[in-house]
Amino acid sequence: MVRKLLLPAEDGTLLTYSAGEASPFPKTAPVPRSRVAYAAAHVVLDAQASEPDQIDWEATLAYRHHLWSLGLAVAEAMDTSQRGMGLSWAQAQQLIQRSISEARSHPGARVACGAGTDQLAPSPAVTLEQVRQAYEEQCGFVESAGGRIILMASRALAACARTPEDYMQVYDHILSQVAQPVIIHWLGDMFDPALAGYWGSSDLDAAMESCLVIIKRHASKVDGVKISLLDAEREIAMRRLLPEGVKMYTGDDFNYADLMLGDEQGHSHALLGIFDAIAPAASAALQQLDAGNIERYMEILAPTVPLSRHIFQAPTYNYKAGIVFLAYLNGHQDHFKMVAGLESARPLSHLARLFVLADQARLLVDPDVASERMHAILLQAGIEQEGGIR
Repeated sequence: MVRKLLLPAEDGTLLTYSAGEASPFPKTAPVPRSRVAYAAAHVVLDAQASEPDQIDWEATLAYRHHLWSLGLAVAEAMDTSQRGMGLSWAQAQQLIQRSISEARSHPGARVACGAGTDQLAPSPAVTLEQVRQAYEEQCGFVESAGGRIILMASRALAACARTPEDYMQVYDHILSQVAQPVIIHWLGDMFDPALAGYWGSSDLDAAMESCLVIIKRHASKVDGVKISLLDAEREIAMRRLLPEGVKMYTGDDFNYADLMLGDEQGHSHALLGIFDAIAPAASAALQQLDAGNIERYMEILAPTVPLSRHIFQAPTYNYKAGIVFLAYLNGHQDHFKMVAGLESARPLSHLARLFVLADQARLLVDPDVASERMHAILLQAGIEQEGGIR
């Protein structure tokens, strides 16, 4: 079967493309030994529900089992799941409870859950005490459900804090109360513009220093820090300043391959949205890294980097559409619809390029199915195909 499609390019022209061979990567793998690897997981919309923005729990949880089967841990209820872009705190609570419960039924499954302040509307009128209370509520919920905490950056805190000391006051309070070590999440404003100036400064050197003060003060309560700044040099610099035993989790969806490989002074672990999309390749690469086969590790991951850079291109926060589209192409859900209609966040030319890059990264599980689904999207957009899929 020839999988020939006419795909729209950004300049308006149509390019002929045929998908190659099916993905060669195993569908199951043990937990990696040399790196901790979290995939921040998306949610699947129930497109048939009578109420808007209902979650298809069966498909959503099945995707978690897919990630766990590949040896990856799940970072639950994070920005990849559309926290702050359509997924409410009430829905996140259900997601956290269901995911933790499912993890208990899957041998070796690991899950950590986002705890933030998104039940509190950001406003300069919000007080630091209200932010603390919101964090306390969410951290308490995650811990009571049996989960590990990823302490998410707070839009409400960014809106009301005036100085680095305001951030330290809130984080000191929360970290002194948590039962188990947490992962602190520093999310850059390219992922969420409402977080500009986080840690009390728009100067990233000063912001990093404030974050490090908090981490060093509470090192026994910090498993690691995830920074999502798309700045490899800054991540490496911060990694070298972390207290002993505190991990760096890369959130750099542009440079993850090199950052996880590391250098003579250390390496990053992973907590990545792109691992949702490239899970089979990420798993296979980490197995090679465990075996000491660095060349094969890089061979597997190198073709995924152009795909990831495409998915996370500006405006970066719309990356969720690409993540879900690839899940649709690979048959993990039967539609390309998203909470809050976010499937419309990227143009068709972007999705067409994603299809090509995913194929080149050997990530199309069944190229025939993926081509048929791409074909249907193209026809829906009014782009006629020459003889269809042949």
